[in-house]
Amino acid sequence: MFAWFVLVLLGAIWGASYLFIKVGGAEIPPFTFVEVRTLVAALALVVVVGVMKEPIPRARRQWLPLIGMGLFNGVFPYTLITWGELHISSGVASILTATMALFTVLLAHFWTRDERLTPLKVLGIVVGFLGVVVLFLPELAYGLQIEVWGELAVVGAGASYAIATLLARKYLQGVSHAVASLGQLGTAAIWMMPLSLAFDNPFSLRPSVAALASLLILALLGTAFAYVLYYWLIEHTGATRTSLVTYLIPITGVAWGAVLLHEAIEWESILGLLLIIAGVAFVSRQGGPSDAALKAVPRRGIERETN
Repeated sequence: MFAWFVLVLLGAIWGASYLFIKVGGAEIPPFTFVEVRTLVAALALVVVVGVMKEPIPRARRQWLPLIGMGLFNGVFPYTLITWGELHISSGVASILTATMALFTVLLAHFWTRDERLTPLKVLGIVVGFLGVVVLFLPELAYGLQIEVWGELAVVGAGASYAIATLLARKYLQGVSHAVASLGQLGTAAIWMMPLSLAFDNPFSLRPSVAALASLLILALLGTAFAYVLYYWLIEHTGATRTSLVTYLIPITGVAWGAVLLHEAIEWESILGLLLIIAGVAFVSRQGGPSDAALKAVPRRGIERETN
């Protein structure tokens, strides 16, 4: 029973991450937002790694995959989602990020030898991306407006998360979860720092208390603490049950946005959500990333965050 509570809690936290991004990202530019998010979360995980007395990798061959994860599991998706939410609702962003599972299955067919496409997986991919098209329809009716680019940015984040999942499967098996998370977030913070300084002039920013609080909560609760819950679930319940959080994230994301930000829930959002979840269910029935891969992926969702 406690494990189910933790699972629902994790889904609620990761779903709320899109709300925090919406509030904080409205006043803090994307590069600086992601820089502070990853830096604060990395510093929190330094404490976790210290308490666990985990050894820090020293060899270059051990750091290269972590640098790649920092890019594809941090820099790219975090920045794309933060920018995308400037133009679309947090609920729609949470739904579109769920395409990560569809991209993972599609890319795995070309990247791995043991996860080939099957008719059921192809059906899942088609159904899932049909849901994406449904979500795009209202904005496409007016042409290639900025909202369309915002949605495309979030879909791109889902593809980036999928690449990170496959990188983790191939190169991070056997790496401590806490160390992998710290390495990914730390390198992401290093990547983002010059971008923040060059483009955002961060020291001149004067965000509101609400924006700063959203950013700090996202870093500590939605990133660092969520990783701890995620890996606890995998260790105590297995990757299969933990993967159920994939279905909870878009549902809770839409709910948080509607309740706290008063975002309208359009019929396109409901239909798109149902189609994407159905697509994820189809591709998951015949296997996704291995348990070892899921254990190695330090991110916001199985989505594996996420935001």
